[in-house]
Amino acid sequence: MRTTLTLDDDIAKELKAVSRRTGKPLKVVVNETLRRGLGAGTSPSRDRPRFRVRPKACGFRAGVDVTKLNQLLDDLEIERAGVLAIRNR
Repeated sequence: MRTTLTLDDDIAKELKAVSRRTGKPLKVVVNETLRRGLGAGTSPSRDRPRFRVRPKACGFRAGVDVTKLNQLLDDLEIERAGVLAIRNR
């Protein structure tokens, strides 16, 4: 299949260098590189241990809704900005 690709200058330079170094045509180098890149994300390696997340108590007090911490931070920033505005009058 024929197609037109627009490559970043650094990528084109590196592909051409590989082509010169290996003696392979640029088309072959591009196809091999794309195959390796596409194949890299297909499945995790079997020889690596499985990653596990271990929950840890954060020490929040009863009644603190941890899903609304961003809202709390926003409220504190607004309150701080109001206090600073009053002080600067």
